[in-house]
Amino acid sequence: MFSRLIVRPLYAVLLIATCLHGEERNAWPISVKQVQPGGSVKSAEYIGPLFFNYRAPGEPHETGFRPFYLKSEASGVENDYLLYPFFTWRKEAGYSSFSFFQLVNQSKTRDTGTQTVSSFDVWPFYFSRDTGQPETSYKALFPIGGTIKQRLGYDRIHFVLFPLYGDFVQKESHTTHAPWPFLRFIHGAGDHGFEFWPLFGHRGRAHDYDSQFYLWPLIYKSTKNLSEPHPDVKLGFLPFYARATAPGYIDETYLWPFFGYSHRTGEVKYDEQRYFWPFLVQGRGDVRYINRWAPLYTHSVVKGYDKTWLAWPVFRHARWQDGGVAQEQNQVLFFLYWSLTQRSTTNPQAAPAHKTHLWPLFTSWNNGAGLRQLQVFSPFEVFFPTNAPIRQLYTPLFAVYRYDQRAPDDIRHSVLFNLLTWKKSPVEKEFHFGPLYSRRITAENSRIALGLGLLSWQRQTDTGRWKFSLFDFRSSSASPAPAAPSP
Repeated sequence: MFSRLIVRPLYAVLLIATCLHGEERNAWPISVKQVQPGGSVKSAEYIGPLFFNYRAPGEPHETGFRPFYLKSEASGVENDYLLYPFFTWRKEAGYSSFSFFQLVNQSKTRDTGTQTVSSFDVWPFYFSRDTGQPETSYKALFPIGGTIKQRLGYDRIHFVLFPLYGDFVQKESHTTHAPWPFLRFIHGAGDHGFEFWPLFGHRGRAHDYDSQFYLWPLIYKSTKNLSEPHPDVKLGFLPFYARATAPGYIDETYLWPFFGYSHRTGEVKYDEQRYFWPFLVQGRGDVRYINRWAPLYTHSVVKGYDKTWLAWPVFRHARWQDGGVAQEQNQVLFFLYWSLTQRSTTNPQAAPAHKTHLWPLFTSWNNGAGLRQLQVFSPFEVFFPTNAPIRQLYTPLFAVYRYDQRAPDDIRHSVLFNLLTWKKSPVEKEFHFGPLYSRRITAENSRIALGLGLLSWQRQTDTGRWKFSLFDFRSSSASPAPAAPSP
């Protein structure tokens, strides 16, 4: 149970997908392959790390040309990336999509019947969706005119020669701008109001809320929950004074935003004092603790999330718990040094898991259950810890050195994109210097080869004698023992 809890969050930030164990065929820089018993190729890289093909069971089948193109197939889902993050395609049963840098987006969805829903956007100029039903279909050309439905946080947006006219609808409440953002008319669903921004404005709903401002954002008053005996009230005359009150709560600020206090009673108690905010803040409560002397020192605990800053932004330390796992994170200058440690709260005897970045020198990973990785250099992982295309297209281009451990006695090293590799496991030892020299030792035999087998020497364990051969290129029917993963 604990191994799954720890492996999953940290496995998501592995450097790249690893390949299966297999005998290595090293013809660097032309190709480096991991070959399984029976001759099937489970992993291959060509022209150094540029071209690749991975077929690990349980993982996506990935092929590509770094850093330009990646194709990933898994469980009936196909993703294609060209010049990522610019061009992306996705195909699966009943759905297809295309995107250019999230600015040009096209998608088609087919349900179990014959109905097809298609959409096409060119941000921020053109928006369209065709569902076959007028109630949910729309087209809009910004700023000329049109209607957008169920997008951008609104039920409907209708505009003509924007900003001259725009009507924004949310739960039958209309906010009409004519022109935006200066004149606003509020009506529908019981709402009413008029605003001449930024000079003055008023909007409200009977027995619900009432809000008004003058010379926005300097003077304002907002009241909510009008039907309650003690409604929530916010008012301000900035920068001199601001106050917010609610049942069991008061917050006042003087010479906004520098001096003030908060006082909360009831089930969750909290008191806070602010001096020259945000530099000096002292807060104490049931689920919140703040002791800030910024930028020198800050310590806060908010709902179990314990965070400390020293000489902000130089050093940051955080601790929290999530799903039975205790997490501890340290950062220096946000990304220059970054580490995460995970421990089981239900099984304290279990080994912790670690993930560490020293940008841009290396990234290391240890799941606490025998799996470990290290890569030198690693300029992208700290910024894109869960981005699979970045990890597959860009990270391997900087893998000057890789260390992969599948178990304490199952280890593989690689230098200069597999020019030099060596690995050991309980059933074999293997060393390769590109195509020039290789040696493999198993319980049954030993083999030394020069020039991929142009010259080779083999020795059977039972005889103890070496046998010399010419042109002994290994056949595809060979059945090698398992080997460690390669990048």
